[in-house]
Amino acid sequence: MAWTAKLIKHKGENRIAVYFEKNTVLITRIKQVEGAKWSQQKTVWHIPDTIENRERFKIEPLSHSFPSKEGIEHITKFIQWLSSKRYSPSTIKTYSEALKSFLIFYREKQIAEITNEDVVIYNNEYILKNNLSASYQNQIVNALKLFFKTIQDKQIIIGTIHRPKRAKVLPNVLSKEEVKLILNAHSNTKHKMMLSLIYSCGLRCGELLALQPVHIDSKRNIVLLKNSKGKKDRIVPLSSKILEMLRDYYKVYKPKTWLFEGQTIGIQYDARSLQLILKQALQKAGITKPATLHWLRHSYATHLLESGTDLRYIQELLGHNSSKTTEIYTHVSTKSIQQIKSPFDDL
Repeated sequence: MAWTAKLIKHKGENRIAVYFEKNTVLITRIKQVEGAKWSQQKTVWHIPDTIENRERFKIEPLSHSFPSKEGIEHITKFIQWLSSKRYSPSTIKTYSEALKSFLIFYREKQIAEITNEDVVIYNNEYILKNNLSASYQNQIVNALKLFFKTIQDKQIIIGTIHRPKRAKVLPNVLSKEEVKLILNAHSNTKHKMMLSLIYSCGLRCGELLALQPVHIDSKRNIVLLKNSKGKKDRIVPLSSKILEMLRDYYKVYKPKTWLFEGQTIGIQYDARSLQLILKQALQKAGITKPATLHWLRHSYATHLLESGTDLRYIQELLGHNSSKTTEIYTHVSTKSIQQIKSPFDDL
C-alpha cells in the first residue's frame, strides 16, 4: 500500500501532507498519528511537521525548518515551564509552536542577542509578508512575552511590540427555525442528544465531550461543567425537555465513564465524529450555511438575549471572563433592529 508525503503550509502552519489511494487500513493508521487532520479544502490528510513525523514518512530534514540546537533546548524548557504551571495542552502547543516559528526565523542568531527590533522585523518580514492572520501575530507576541519573562534571563520590553488591531467579527447565528431543523434531522438518539445538549446549554464541543453521567444533576436541574476553558467550573440550567431526552438516551446506551462514548465503552466520543454529525444534519435539513458546532453556542446566547435574559446572566452561563466578550451578541440580536422602520417604507 503506497503513499507519498510532502511539506505543505496549511492555515499559516507547517504540516506534512500524506497522499494515498482511499484505503480503510491506511485511513485507520493515519488517524492514529497524533494531530492528524483531514483537509476538505486540500482533500488530503495532514499531520504535524515534527522530526519524528519526517523520519516516519521519509522526508529529508531541511536546515531552515527547525530552530538551532540552542533554540530547541529553550523551547523544551518553555514547554516544561508551561506544563509545571498547568497550562492546557492546547495553550502549550500554541505557544511552543509560535516560539518555534520565531526561533526558526532567527536560527542563526544567539537568543541572548534578540531585541525588540528583531520582533518588529519578524512581524514585517515573516507574518505580514506571508499574509498570516492577526490572531497568529497576537499568539507570537503572547508567546514571546511569556518566554522572555520566564525562561530567558534578560530584559526585553516585549510590551512595546505592536499588537495588531483585532477584526470586529460578529458571531454566526442560526435562527430558531434553522436550529430546530438541525436538531430534528437525525433519527439516531445519540446524535440528536449531543447536538441538542450543545444548543440547550450553550456548550463548547470540548465541554460536551468531557461530560460524565455524574455531571447531570436531575434533582437541581443543572449541568456541572468541570475544568472548562480557563480551568473554571460552572453550572448551566438543564431544560426539562432535555432531561427527558437524556433519560431515554440512558436506557439505550447506558454510558459508563463519559456521558457520550465512542464504539468502545469507556472511550470519549471523538470530536471529529461529532463535527461530521453536524455536517450530516445540515445536509439533511437542507441548510447550506457553513455552520459549525460553535454556531449552536452563539445561537444559544443570541436567542437568550432576544428572549430578555440579562447580559450578566448570559456571561455567567457562557463562562466568559469579560462582559465585553458577551456584549458582542447585542450586535447580532435582531429583536430591536426589527422594530426599526426603514424610511424607504414611507416613500
